[in-house]
Amino acid sequence: MSDTPLFKQLDHIAIVVRDTDEALAFYRDTLGLPVVLSEEIPSGNVRLTHLDMGNVHLQLVQPLTDDHPLHTHLAEHGEGLHHLCFQTNDVCESLASLPARGMRAKSETPHDAPRGRKAGFIDPATTRGVVWEMTGPM
Repeated sequence: MSDTPLFKQLDHIAIVVRDTDEALAFYRDTLGLPVVLSEEIPSGNVRLTHLDMGNVHLQLVQPLTDDHPLHTHLAEHGEGLHHLCFQTNDVCESLASLPARGMRAKSETPHDAPRGRKAGFIDPATTRGVVWEMTGPM
């Protein structure tokens, strides 16, 4: 086990939504959170919209294809909190360090993230059921 923290700081809180434009009526218009960026990630078949909450972003995650796994999540749980994402210095290195910490990655290959970054999820079976994501440079 390492004494070095795995994460640097919280990057975003992710909320899964059925329709980003409808969700913005609440998060942007009612809560007053300004939109920082909205981008479709073709390799992940998702639309990711970041809103500024001051010291952290709120990320709206909308699946774009009918066969996306988040549709099952939405059917079972509805819209709401999906995961917490933390910044790391090197996503590949952080994913590779998980077994030494008693955890495993959902995939050993990072996926595309907004703003040209990469990201990777930690298997929630190894994190006491919490869905954690890490993002940063390769």
